[in-house]
Amino acid sequence: MSDKLHPSVREFKEFLQRHPKLVEEVRKNGRGWQEYYEKWALLGEDDPFWDKYKEEKSSKTENKKSRGNGKKEMMERLIQMSENIDMDKLQTQVENINGAISTVQELLGQFQSSNHSSQQSFDPSSQNNRPFGGLWD
Repeated sequence: MSDKLHPSVREFKEFLQRHPKLVEEVRKNGRGWQEYYEKWALLGEDDPFWDKYKEEKSSKTENKKSRGNGKKEMMERLIQMSENIDMDKLQTQVENINGAISTVQELLGQFQSSNHSSQQSFDPSSQNNRPFGGLWD
């Protein structure tokens, strides 16, 4: 698939691999890639504008630290998201789900009991279920 890409698009993708902070920035702010592609095409890769997006890692220890920072960032995001949760709404939703589950369980129970009782009511040896009422017994 990458063989079908225009050469400049391929070069831009390689540029993005060397500037991971730019990828993070685009994902975080929700802007489109087109804006950055146009800047890249106009300014070139060596423009000082891109310096803030360059990868600064030079050793394996820094790489390990960045993985730890990624975990830390994720935990901070989870904590931030949990702070925004309205517990009253959450409780209401849990109660609604619980009620729906209870209703489904009741329906299943009724279905099983009616299915069980219909099997018991159809007893071939019973006189009530025989079409001719045991005339030939």
